[in-house]
Amino acid sequence: MRTSTSGRAGQYAALLAYLVFLAFPFLWLVSTAFKSPRELGSLHPTWIPRDPTLDNFRQAFDEQPLLRAAGNSLLAALTAAVIAVLIATPLAYVMARHRTRLAKAATGWVVVSQAFPLVLVIIPLFLVLKNLRLINSLAGLVLVYVVWALPFALWMLVGYVRAVPAELEEAAAVDGAGRLRTLVSVTAPLLAPGIAATALFAFITAWNEFFFALVLLKTAEKQTLPVVLTHFIGAEGVADLGPLAAAAFLATLPSLVIFAIIQRRITGGLVAGAVKS
Repeated sequence: MRTSTSGRAGQYAALLAYLVFLAFPFLWLVSTAFKSPRELGSLHPTWIPRDPTLDNFRQAFDEQPLLRAAGNSLLAALTAAVIAVLIATPLAYVMARHRTRLAKAATGWVVVSQAFPLVLVIIPLFLVLKNLRLINSLAGLVLVYVVWALPFALWMLVGYVRAVPAELEEAAAVDGAGRLRTLVSVTAPLLAPGIAATALFAFITAWNEFFFALVLLKTAEKQTLPVVLTHFIGAEGVADLGPLAAAAFLATLPSLVIFAIIQRRITGGLVAGAVKS
């Protein structure tokens, strides 16, 4: 009993340490965003700003077109997430339910594709997009994000599909439901948490992506938010810390808001559709 209690206490302690490790950068970012330039240069930094100010946010918006960049990022991330999920969902169902050689080959492609570094694929990718006349366009960037997110989205959704008992589909077929009715009424509700989690992953990946956007987008009007954030760093590598922290803090909000909206969909509905009506 004592061993069980001490083991559980150790698990809670490890979890708490991990949460602190994850929360520290974000809390320090928020603290920095509200500090005055004098306080930022202090030799004795504090967690809570002594004189909180919004000047860093005003300066950030005055110096860089954050709203336009955020709009570009939002458009590219949402479009890529929706397209990736629409493509990955039926493919994942086929790969999970029909384990043919083609499905095994597709699974191997999913695993191998994640091993390629960005630097290795950027040159051939640039040449392909150049031939398609999609350089310096959000459409080309969305295409790249979809291709990049699709393997992992497939891998995630295949696991969710395999977790759905095939007996439920067989029972629906016995009751006279066709394949389409079974997929819509039985399988799809059970896959809703997985689809939501996959869409969230694809969105966050595209929203935070920097390298592809830096290489493929040339004009300032098309640049995404991660690229614009680098403009707060001067030519000599000196960062305008206050406005940079304020802009970076605002850049994290969409991911947090979207997660807060769909987190009930992720945690709830795990057994939705399993009840026969």
